[in-house]
Amino acid sequence: MKKRRYSIAALLTAASLALAGLTGCTAVITAPMPGAEASPAAGTKEAEVLAPDEEYEEVFAQWKEDAPALNTLVEYVESVTDESSPDYIPPVDRVAVFDMDGTLMGELYPTYLEYYMLAWRILKDPSIEPDEEMLEVGRTLRDCALDKSFPEDMPMQHAIQAARAYSGMTLNEFADFVTEILLRDVDGFEGMTYGECFYLPMVEVVEYLQENDFKCFVCSGSDRFICRTLIEGMLDIPYENIIGMDVALEATNQGETDGLDYLYTDMDDVVRTDQLLIKNLKMNKVLQIAQEIGRQPVLSFGNSSGDCSMHNYTIDNNPYKSAAFMLIADDEVRDYGNAEKAEGLRTRWEEAGYHVISMANDWNTIYGENVVKTGTFHWMEELADDRGVEEAATPEEENAADDAAADEAEATEETEDAADTENADADADTNATEVEETETVETVNKG
Repeated sequence: MKKRRYSIAALLTAASLALAGLTGCTAVITAPMPGAEASPAAGTKEAEVLAPDEEYEEVFAQWKEDAPALNTLVEYVESVTDESSPDYIPPVDRVAVFDMDGTLMGELYPTYLEYYMLAWRILKDPSIEPDEEMLEVGRTLRDCALDKSFPEDMPMQHAIQAARAYSGMTLNEFADFVTEILLRDVDGFEGMTYGECFYLPMVEVVEYLQENDFKCFVCSGSDRFICRTLIEGMLDIPYENIIGMDVALEATNQGETDGLDYLYTDMDDVVRTDQLLIKNLKMNKVLQIAQEIGRQPVLSFGNSSGDCSMHNYTIDNNPYKSAAFMLIADDEVRDYGNAEKAEGLRTRWEEAGYHVISMANDWNTIYGENVVKTGTFHWMEELADDRGVEEAATPEEENAADDAAADEAEATEETEDAADTENADADADTNATEVEETETVETVNKG
């Protein structure tokens, strides 16, 4: 059983009961605990005494009780789900949107999961033959990950080359490729695979909202189909509630035929193409939410500037009470956060009207107690043997190559000498012939 914390209403109830016991008075309880029945009748002097709530205190095992953002969220949910509250939101409009990397799962090991996937696909996967443009991006992903020195346009470079690198794969083949990556151990940690690198406190948030009739959506900058495969088995979010980067799809045998003119048959499958449709970051998240969900969210969760437009769309001009939450990666002990940078972001996010979630101060755990940060990476070793770059020769191979080159040079010199001798002989013959012809002419003229 997970440990849950008390709601504000539960704490008030307990305080009321305690005060009644001290004064000898009979407590009148008007605020039921979540999930409990209301008092028998208004104005009654006796009420059923509710034990400390086992049901509610199980919800947030991975959170610290005094986490400000969590208390804000709980108060919000209790308010908007109470039909007697002026903040009440009908279930149909309880829409919550979540960023993926850095919000629901880790992104600092040492970089985004989808960056690792593409680097491995380009530099190591024997099933494709990348061209120079693709190789350049693969090497940049590899070489810049550890020190975060990516070029400013890396998100778009990645998106374009990812579309090309996975082109031609059926959706099932792509899901199998992603699954194989997810089974690998996470670089920089012990006790966790890539498929398990979810923030457990945020998993609890999703489950809590779903229990209160919120529809949860993922709105990620990562590939939509990566997110679908990644979430399966970890979160109860259906495929149709997952929004992400998109490429165009087509039928196996469709070729250049327009979809309006092509008939899908049992000889076809749905395959990815190399045509990038959208990189789902920043303002594009707002457009995708409006287009695919069709409702303005009332809750938004993110961790970076790429989520600010989504947050503002949620909290600005909303007919319902709304809130936005930003995670800051300030845990340098259990994860690869940067506390100094995170504090600067805290100020920025709070000034923008967002509630800040501190990984270091608000969470009891991040990935689970058995997951340990190692501080060491095998990133460069794993991706070192990229294609298109010849391996360094051994000393023996270098000597053999030098000998072969010397033999070739000697043979070439001998050939050139022989050619020179042959040319000299030919020139001598030509000169002798010319002398003979001249003497013959002179003899004829004398006669």
